[in-house]
Amino acid sequence: QVQLVESGGGLVQAGGSLRLSCAASGSILSINTMGWYRQAPGRQRELVATITNSGSTNYADSVKGRFTISRDNPKRTVYLQMNSLKPDDTAVYYCNADVSALPRISEYGYWGQGTQVTVSS
Repeated sequence: QVQLVESGGGLVQAGGSLRLSCAASGSILSINTMGWYRQAPGRQRELVATITNSGSTNYADSVKGRFTISRDNPKRTVYLQMNSLKPDDTAVYYCNADVSALPRISEYGYWGQGTQVTVSS
């Protein structure tokens, strides 16, 4: 059993900042890539940023220069620092992690429950 628990969402004014956290727990053997995705009303879920277990990062063009993804491997936690937020960033943000865990062992992509981020103009 693997759980991803997100925190840090909320309401912020345009230009403000928020920091999201996502902690993985369970019978985890290893975690490969971790990432953040978002889904706005009426739109498909889209990639925001990913980070490998060695620290390589990838960002959507829309957030480059404003968002920073990082992770703490011993804590099994991934973070998303969001600066210069815009109303278009309003969405439910989901954590994703490619995890090898008992009893499955083979790697599987798990999702968190999502956290709402609302940016007012």
